[in-house]
Amino acid sequence: MNPTGRFATHTVANQPPPLAPYDALAADQALGEALARWGRPDLAADGGRLAEIGALTGSEQAREWAFDAHRHPPRLVTHDRYGERADEVEFHPSWHHLLGRAVGWGLHGAAWTSGEATPHLARAAGFYLWSQAEAGHGCPVSMTYAAVPALRAEESLSAGWTPLLCSTAYDPGLRPAPGKRGALAGMAMTEKQGGSDVRSNTTRAEPTGAGGEYALTGHKWFCSAPMSDVFLVLAQAPGGLTCFVLPRVLPDGIRNAVRLVRLKDKLGNRSNASAEVEFEGALASRLGPEGRGVATILSMVNATRLDCVLGSAALMRRAVGEAIWHAAHRWAFGRPLAGQPAMANVLADLALEQEAATTLAMRLAAATDAAATDPGERALLRIALPAAKYYVCKRASAVAAEALECLGGNGYVEESGMPMLFRESPLNSIWEGASSVQALDVLRALRREPDALTAWLGEIAPVRGADPRLDRAVEDLLTSLADLSEPEYAARRLAERIAVVFQGALLVRYAPAEVADAFCASRLGPAGCATFGTLPRGTGAAAIIDRAAPAAL
Repeated sequence: MNPTGRFATHTVANQPPPLAPYDALAADQALGEALARWGRPDLAADGGRLAEIGALTGSEQAREWAFDAHRHPPRLVTHDRYGERADEVEFHPSWHHLLGRAVGWGLHGAAWTSGEATPHLARAAGFYLWSQAEAGHGCPVSMTYAAVPALRAEESLSAGWTPLLCSTAYDPGLRPAPGKRGALAGMAMTEKQGGSDVRSNTTRAEPTGAGGEYALTGHKWFCSAPMSDVFLVLAQAPGGLTCFVLPRVLPDGIRNAVRLVRLKDKLGNRSNASAEVEFEGALASRLGPEGRGVATILSMVNATRLDCVLGSAALMRRAVGEAIWHAAHRWAFGRPLAGQPAMANVLADLALEQEAATTLAMRLAAATDAAATDPGERALLRIALPAAKYYVCKRASAVAAEALECLGGNGYVEESGMPMLFRESPLNSIWEGASSVQALDVLRALRREPDALTAWLGEIAPVRGADPRLDRAVEDLLTSLADLSEPEYAARRLAERIAVVFQGALLVRYAPAEVADAFCASRLGPAGCATFGTLPRGTGAAAIIDRAAPAAL
């Protein structure tokens, strides 16, 4: 019926139709090809777990959960009605829906106990897909995934906690671990005075006399996922900085002496709780030898670094999909925006960045599977993982900002979902070591572990000679590595080039010709520019955009 009366002016035209529902798995050609390439074509089969995740990711229901979880952020409850300390965090039901689905799919820990082939690649694909629905709940998912290998430093602690952390039963609420069907893990390392410099931590750990038990007194400036059942914590023991396993509830049902001071008021990631905490003689068990805290917790850090890359690739995928969908259905100057050459250049450029990030992330996930038995894959991760964490996470903010702009003023409005993505985009660069920390870690690997560079060069070798721009980039990088007179000053550039050349080699080897050619021309060739929408003439923009579309256009 046509509007009448005083509403006659309210005719809505030239607005894109809703994107949801769409199948986030079926539409992601780069992801499907990566799964088939690295040994798991069955993962994308109809009716499987990933198919379920892909369908729900692109649903209107998931979109509503995401908006609700951000409109109604977590609330700190310090005391109960009687004045007793509660130290709990309350979440909106939508948060529980998002996190409960992730746990039910095993995205938090099942990879460590599933026994299937390439469990980490399968888990990475699921985490990447479901993070596109909403990223904040991924924090406890990632923390739990990363805690499992760290716990192996003490067999008794691993035996007690691993079955709960790998359970697919979502069982929120603070209760003694033996009475729970499943558990989640958090982490508390940084302090007010130190940040990434954890060796400056002042929290004390004093032995209680019970074997391996300590009382922790001090503070943590950031505690990830404070509603979790157990935490990995760094504190100064008599023998130096040590890692501890700290339960929120003691076996007798008494709450451990962990005081939640306040929740962080963050730029983004608002659905997730991050807290400042104080320990008042909180009881914890030593994990690994005294004085070896950093070494003990590194396995956790490395696992969460992979999730930072996956999460940033997922954010790019969602942002680019929204931009392409809008531009394909919004008309300006007589044709769809996507048909305007300047916009097509932008969209194709964004799609290149997103595909390169996804392909690199899945290659790292495949290496995580292989590293258990292959020293070469372990060496590759040593250099490629921090380089990817540095570069891919850095690019997420640029992609989110440009994709938002593709929607014009509509993208600046909360209802579009783009501001949520934009606010989230810087997080993974900061989490688990900010950019300079990652770049310096790459430099450390280059200095101390020659096998790491050898493994990286082994990834480049199959495509040497296939593209002259890639060949020149490799030679330029090797020349740079030969002169490390001011290595720390050059660390960021080295990390970036290692990541970008690796992406170029993967795309030349595996991606369609138009994708590989455009990437090498814009990222490795002399005409490369810093902003999106500067692809050179002759780029197959239409094919690149169509490949990256979230649904049939």
